[in-house]
Amino acid sequence: MIVKTFCARMDHGGCGILVHLEGGKIQKIEGDPDCPLNQGTICAKGIAQIERLNHPDRLTYPMKRMGSRGEGRWSRISWDEALETISQQIKRTIHQSGPESIAFAQGTPKGLELFLMMRLANLLRIPNISTPGHICHMPRETASTLTCGFFPVPDYDHPPSCVLVWGSNLFQTNEEGIIGSQLKRALDRGARLIVIDPRKTGVASQADLWIRLRPGTDIFLALGMLRAIIDEKVYDQPFVENWTKGFHELTGHLEDYSLDRISEITWVSKEEIIKAARLYAQSRPAALQWGNAIEHTTNSFQCSRALLILMAITGNLDIPGGNVNRIAPPVMRPGELVQIKKFPEKREKILSHEFRLSTMMGFVPSQLIVKAILTGKPHPIRMMYIQGGNPLLSYANSKDTYEALKKLDFLAISEIFLTPTAQMADIVLPAATHFEFDDIGHYGLPHGFILARPKIVEPIGECWSDLNILNELGKKLGLEEYFWQSTEDCLDEILRPSGLTYDDFKSIGLLKGRWEYRSFEKKGFSTPSGKIELYSEQLKAWGYPPLPSPMESETSSEEIRKEFPLIFTSAKDPYYFHSAYRNILSLRKLSPDPVLLIHPDTASRFGITEGDWVEIETVKGAIRQKARMDKEIDRQVIVLSYGWWFPERKDLELSGWKESNLNILTDNSPPYEPAIGSTSLRAIPCRISKSHPF
Repeated sequence: MIVKTFCARMDHGGCGILVHLEGGKIQKIEGDPDCPLNQGTICAKGIAQIERLNHPDRLTYPMKRMGSRGEGRWSRISWDEALETISQQIKRTIHQSGPESIAFAQGTPKGLELFLMMRLANLLRIPNISTPGHICHMPRETASTLTCGFFPVPDYDHPPSCVLVWGSNLFQTNEEGIIGSQLKRALDRGARLIVIDPRKTGVASQADLWIRLRPGTDIFLALGMLRAIIDEKVYDQPFVENWTKGFHELTGHLEDYSLDRISEITWVSKEEIIKAARLYAQSRPAALQWGNAIEHTTNSFQCSRALLILMAITGNLDIPGGNVNRIAPPVMRPGELVQIKKFPEKREKILSHEFRLSTMMGFVPSQLIVKAILTGKPHPIRMMYIQGGNPLLSYANSKDTYEALKKLDFLAISEIFLTPTAQMADIVLPAATHFEFDDIGHYGLPHGFILARPKIVEPIGECWSDLNILNELGKKLGLEEYFWQSTEDCLDEILRPSGLTYDDFKSIGLLKGRWEYRSFEKKGFSTPSGKIELYSEQLKAWGYPPLPSPMESETSSEEIRKEFPLIFTSAKDPYYFHSAYRNILSLRKLSPDPVLLIHPDTASRFGITEGDWVEIETVKGAIRQKARMDKEIDRQVIVLSYGWWFPERKDLELSGWKESNLNILTDNSPPYEPAIGSTSLRAIPCRISKSHPF
């Protein structure tokens, strides 16, 4: 028997797959050649879903901690005892210290579980939900809403004549809603390719023009390209005149950014800046594929604004082959699902009220949660519930995160494996994986479609889906009227506006919205002026720069650079998803060690050869990774691997959470991006030396 479905939870998912079933067990997974998204392609992570499903180390029953936190002694308990313990702890904490003393946390959202977590939090008046939003997707999404009124998605269906890839590596790590095979098909049809990246990635290797910029200077390069396009008058003059607001102010603003200055800051020559600007501006249509990398500095939001303006003044917004507005299908609105109207005072209660855009999206930058736990200011956080996340590896300044988790009165976690963070919990709940429950993919994302991800096999052991955990926890907390008899009822309710049940949806597989082009010609843009806001009066009224304006990093001072002469940036491993799946054998064979990329000349300076373990040190700490030579990167730059721990090393504290963990090196202190709270995770000064294995 073969079941058609979609890949999920090994990364953001979206590829159509064929699942071969025999005797109630999955025997094989392959790409679905009939799926319009991936047309049969599949990656190693997609194939490895069988290993994850049947892994001997999976958590299969609820457990409570015995002994001290992190000691590794557990006792098996029932689901009823686990949910009763968590619900009583929530009630007790709210009674003693108020709902502000509880934080919920989500790792990278993968399905509906974030929305049900938000629903539960809002109904309990718990204001603080930590997600990766401030460093993942939300700077781009909020900038898009304020600038043009929609999130612009690259339109690969009508192939662009040029694609500008900025901080994205789709051939190895997919974006939410976009997968690498879509870009590849556009290139196969003859699209020109510009890639902006400090590293010569697989995508960059195919580029007509690869721009190797200094890490962390993306906003300056974007301003330089805008300056070149305007100076050479290769922008779309009719579109700018009719559909943008603030072009005169933008032109004046760019006078402060000469190409000589931009070249000095970015390490990109004037000639290359002009060449990239001309190629993008004079190609019609052109699409811009931006990635998560631009959101890992304190210029995340303003850089996103600059790139949106680049799309706008070249006339590439909402046209075939450009960056388009993908209307969602008719399903329940996310705001209704999360019951936001039940908590109107949330903006006053939330920890991140100083960051207006974080507050607008309803999440708290993770560093504020950590600091509130450690300092008790502005009020103490005493309890956390975490699902699908590994903060010890993913939050900036892992040492602070460790101390914060130790200090909590109570920590509950829903997980698949016993990660370093899960090892610090008081209660661990065994989560179901993809194929073991009914789910809807890409709900709430601005890409205009949702995916049916049906249950295919029975859950292993006593595993529950996060949807079921939250649904049952809500009922335990006395909120029966707001939750469902079963999660199937929840899925049906979400789909009701479309006229479909979940069973109907499974037979369809993919549901799109009503997509069209140039809708602005009929109704304008969804902004206060009805035009694209190059100059934003709204941002000005809120006290933020109305035009893209970079923050200068304190770490660029001469004193710091003398002590730490190199700059590190990072890359996500194509065989893993953030910190997940280092314990899956087929993937670990493909990527066995945390790798540091370094130019051979730089390595020689420090007596380092291929395969040596290298100590990397910043003002915050030191880790070790394994050297690999890369003659294409700048001699002043090293590229570190992200998300490393060692499930096989039971001899190391919490499975080696600190030995090679990049976030030992990062800081969670100000300055932050002022509107959304992003921290700097890249472009950090460091020094290196030859080390020994641990």
